[in-house]
Amino acid sequence: MKTERIRGKRKEILIFFLPNLFTSANLFFGFFSVLNSFQGRWVTAAYAIFVAAFADGLDGRVARLTKAQSAFGEEYDSLADLISFGMAPAMLLYFWALQPFGRLGWIAAFAFLLCAALRLARFNVLKQSVEKRYFQGLPSPFAAGAVASAVLFYREMGLVTDFREPFTVVLAFVLAVSMISTLRYRSFKDLKFKSQKTFAWMLLIAVSIIVVSPKPELTLFPVAMMYVLWGPLGELSRLVWKRFFRIIPKSKK
Repeated sequence: MKTERIRGKRKEILIFFLPNLFTSANLFFGFFSVLNSFQGRWVTAAYAIFVAAFADGLDGRVARLTKAQSAFGEEYDSLADLISFGMAPAMLLYFWALQPFGRLGWIAAFAFLLCAALRLARFNVLKQSVEKRYFQGLPSPFAAGAVASAVLFYREMGLVTDFREPFTVVLAFVLAVSMISTLRYRSFKDLKFKSQKTFAWMLLIAVSIIVVSPKPELTLFPVAMMYVLWGPLGELSRLVWKRFFRIIPKSKK
């Protein structure tokens, strides 16, 4: 009886630590990315952000599978996300391309970090009241992925440094504003695998993976920017639809 109780206690401890282990991996690779940005190893820093995002995607799923969700885990995850998807991409942006701009460069990098922190804080406050089908504002992992993929894209394309630097100033502010905006971005959390609509989405994702996989360094950044533009273009299309194509109610006779 005592042995069974000890085994049960060990199992509870293991279940509790398992999702937090993935959160710790997320935090580690965010920290690792910052270190490599300081040392000028930008490609390694970019890949570290992708690994952090992968670990971040697993911790919540593991917590739900093991039924180990907790307030501690949620807070820990947010703190790790701030390092991996706020500080790490901001440092990568600054040391990779923004440093020559002096004050404007560090302001752009700080704007990215500040908006990532605000985005995470807002998510924690509103997550129970926001529609699950959509994110309110660009999620910070996607913004960090856009920065990391930009580094890989420029290296693979061999683009001129003079062009890279002004573009990344604009990129930093666009991503920062997108994170704190109220634009809606599809979350795909509501997909039901038995519906035809879900099948279409899964087919689209599968095709995207096929397109990206042969040369991810070239294709990840355009795909990331397409998602960044999803919010404003979606909002614009809704406004146009309401303005010009809304159904006018029939007048009563």
